[in-house]
Amino acid sequence: MTFEGMDSGPYDKAERSARKAYELYEDGKMKQALAALERAIEVNPSNSAWHFNKGLTLDAISRFDDAIAEYELALQLNPNDLEILNALAVDYTRTGLYDRALNTFEYIQQLDPEFEPGYCNRIITYAEMGQHDMAEQMFYLAQQIDEECPLCYYNIGNSLFARGQFKKAVRCWLRTAELEPTHPQINYRIAQAYWSDGDHAKAREHFLAELRTNPGDVEAIMDMALFCLQTGDLDNAKEKFHRLLEMDPDFAPALHYLGEIALDQGNPQRAAELFDEALKRDSTLAGPHYRLAQCALLDEQKAQARAHLIAELDHEVDDAGTLVSMASMFLAIEDPDHASQCLLRAVGLDMRSADAYYYLGVSAANKSQFADAERFFSRALELDRDHVGALRDSAFTFLAAGKASQATARIARARTLLPKDCELRMLDYSVRLVLLTGRLTRLVCRLDPRPALRRLCHRLRSR
Repeated sequence: MTFEGMDSGPYDKAERSARKAYELYEDGKMKQALAALERAIEVNPSNSAWHFNKGLTLDAISRFDDAIAEYELALQLNPNDLEILNALAVDYTRTGLYDRALNTFEYIQQLDPEFEPGYCNRIITYAEMGQHDMAEQMFYLAQQIDEECPLCYYNIGNSLFARGQFKKAVRCWLRTAELEPTHPQINYRIAQAYWSDGDHAKAREHFLAELRTNPGDVEAIMDMALFCLQTGDLDNAKEKFHRLLEMDPDFAPALHYLGEIALDQGNPQRAAELFDEALKRDSTLAGPHYRLAQCALLDEQKAQARAHLIAELDHEVDDAGTLVSMASMFLAIEDPDHASQCLLRAVGLDMRSADAYYYLGVSAANKSQFADAERFFSRALELDRDHVGALRDSAFTFLAAGKASQATARIARARTLLPKDCELRMLDYSVRLVLLTGRLTRLVCRLDPRPALRRLCHRLRSR
């Protein structure tokens, strides 16, 4: 009797679908692999291995919540499977469910104290929680089981990098590269650590090594472009941004940074065109509205500048320096309320920002709130005793309060820092005239703090 051509039955078909899913997974065809696994599971939902494989496939396309659900189903069918438990704990970490992750890792340890991944992966859980001492403890426990695990060195390197211990992070990642030369993005991570540590030559070497291995890695290309931008290598930065646009013409960040380069090279018109193009691709992108506001101020288009600044404020600006710069522009277009909003947010992000307190002082002085202005200027000088703007402009508030001698002291300090500054020289002369003649009221009228706005406009134009 022959069975050729006969239907082998649904369970055999399910097995073939599961095997096909594995082949598709290995070929990087995750969506097709997922569809094949779903066909298999539909026939036999009690196969824990297939739920586990579906979880792995979902992980590969960053659907971590769905992967967790599959691992939990797999565990209902096979409660003490170490691989399933480990994958579940890893995804709990990825989704910020740290207590669940730790409980799962601890359960793994109870089942098998020699299961090394339970310690290795716990390094990342503790590192993300900021418990770096515990991360190191997990590293040493893992080392006792497998002292040549490349992932252990990689994970503890992440912990060291987060703590700013860049040289130690480099040593760990170099060890990962030695043990596993094909470890994903390892040269990229080494480049980041060298860059953060100020070793630009080594950083460039490892960026290039990463791109030779993975020429299409968008994340690595973008970071190398930013590295080139920061180190002044504008030609290479432009080449990398253009490469990203060849790969994806709608990649808005590349357009934005090409605009930054055009602005830096003194071509605000081209910069504005690029910033506009970036916003057309991604209207939620942070940065272009801020730069367009600067371009508008250069053309003295105050209404347009204000509209762009307010649009930028709608984004979650989380950099104190950017908020201070935006405040200075709001002051330049005589919008002190929005300026104060920016400055208070900046102080909330960085309570030691001398510039934030300085511009709060300028804003208060422009409202003739001289006591508040002096308080802000004094705080700026506590944080940075050489802050020329605070030294210079606080002289106005001292004059308004009838304290010409204090004004003289502030100006003298500023002039030691900028001895050739014409504005300081004229201000020094005027204050000395006050001390000689006692004509304080008339001088304050002439030295009304509102010219600080004109100085701010001039500074923006001269950038």
